[in-house]
Amino acid sequence: MTGATLAALSIAGSDSSAGAGLQADLKTFSALGVYGATVVTAVTAQNTQGVTAIHLVPGKVISAQLDAVFSDLSIRAIKTGMFGNEEGISAAAGSLERLAGGIPIIVDPVMISTSGSRLLPKGAEKALAQKLIPLAALLTPNLHEAAALLGSEAAQNENEMRRQAKRLLALGARAVLIKGGHLSGPEAADVFYGGSRFLSYSAPRIATKNTHGTGCTLSSAIAACLVKGLPMEEAIAEAKAYLQGAIEQAAGLHIGSGAGPLWHFYRQTPPR
Repeated sequence: MTGATLAALSIAGSDSSAGAGLQADLKTFSALGVYGATVVTAVTAQNTQGVTAIHLVPGKVISAQLDAVFSDLSIRAIKTGMFGNEEGISAAAGSLERLAGGIPIIVDPVMISTSGSRLLPKGAEKALAQKLIPLAALLTPNLHEAAALLGSEAAQNENEMRRQAKRLLALGARAVLIKGGHLSGPEAADVFYGGSRFLSYSAPRIATKNTHGTGCTLSSAIAACLVKGLPMEEAIAEAKAYLQGAIEQAAGLHIGSGAGPLWHFYRQTPPR
């Protein structure tokens, strides 16, 4: 497809409050100047206070969406988010093995929402580890997701995060980024490990309730930066800087009474 516009693809669930999931991913792609496509894995009824209902998309429909996208669009990076069951994971993994050779895949292992709702049944975690994570150019769990994948307690400091990153790499991903936002302290540090060295990406912690969709936004920002040609480590640094700004600029938003969303378009226009 000569001269085709390069695109990023989000494979994730829909969030009716538009703070996380596919909606956050599309906002991020657009804010960073990248065209975004989507594959819907689930429709959730949720707002800033929690998730009240989930409707899962059948595996054959997930595969059909992937076939449609790859048959017509020029996808150059992929991020995966919420999957509601093993069927969806298996369908996506099988299609990606067939269609996405050589395209970097960012696997954000969404298991629990910001409000505490479980989004992935425990029985499906094995399928995630065995079928999807081995396809990942980068795995981006938070502290609780890393612990769930390893069957251990959540890391309490950066040293423990480094030890867990090593163990997670053994699941087959080419690199791991453990997000440390749930730790305490003045800095929020994420630990990267690609098999040879560790890197720490730190930013000042922001006192705010507007944190809905931070994980989705970071992984989709990394994907957007990869589409734009940045190498992985630089893509993470740029995505982390973008996320920091989106959290800072969300301070002026008053959406819902729970964990509010970020302001994804702060580089284009201030929140109103």
